[in-house]
Amino acid sequence: MNTNHVHLRVQDVSLSFGGILALNNVCFEARQGEILAIIGPNGAGKTSLLNCLNNFYHPDKGSIHFDGHELTRLPPHRIAQLGIARTFQQTALYTGLSTLDNLMAARHIHMHTGMLDSVIYWGRAHREDILHRHVVEEIIDFLEMAHIRKATVGALPHGLRKRVELGRALAMEPRLLLLDEPMTGMNVEEKEDMARFIMDIHERRGITTVLIEHDMGLVMDIADRVVVLDFGSKIAEGTPEEIRHSEVVINAYLGKTDI
Repeated sequence: MNTNHVHLRVQDVSLSFGGILALNNVCFEARQGEILAIIGPNGAGKTSLLNCLNNFYHPDKGSIHFDGHELTRLPPHRIAQLGIARTFQQTALYTGLSTLDNLMAARHIHMHTGMLDSVIYWGRAHREDILHRHVVEEIIDFLEMAHIRKATVGALPHGLRKRVELGRALAMEPRLLLLDEPMTGMNVEEKEDMARFIMDIHERRGITTVLIEHDMGLVMDIADRVVVLDFGSKIAEGTPEEIRHSEVVINAYLGKTDI
């Protein structure tokens, strides 16, 4: 794995809503295979930044490049096809479907059989369905979800729904994974499980990951590098150790007691 290869480059991105400046000339890079954490107080622009990476929000100015593709020129579904998947602060799942069906739904970008093949369901369509189910079953085992594979997602507790959403993102076979507060609302045990899964994704699959998270202990433990936002501007960037001792970050966000 070439850890010096820049997978994602964000250059001078600004975004405003009316007279409110959400992002102000934000620049950073994510290197192949690393975990890059983005931290900052509530309202710092973290989720707005992820929404720009998916082009859910179109920046007022600036550029976002992923492996040679300018993302601001592409619709969200094309960005997903390039290999960018994400989770959300509030889970966005098909609550009436099972865990298995939610993960299968994420495989649609890899499906090639037409409507007629699917209706007849033999030959190529059948073989493709077996292939996709094999991928999904591997993810279910990887995230230890075998006991809920047939459970209706809407009936699951919050921590397990978060795990299903992570599985759905992995089912897209991403090269860049965007995680928007994957541990929000979890208890200590659920957070430990999610942290372990994120590290396993990093170590076993080598997927470049951009992580937004408020749990500073977790960020400092698992991130390779950290970008700090405050009022829409980047105020610091560096290794967890550098961020931990940055006076600018301490004064703006972390505070003496958190350090």
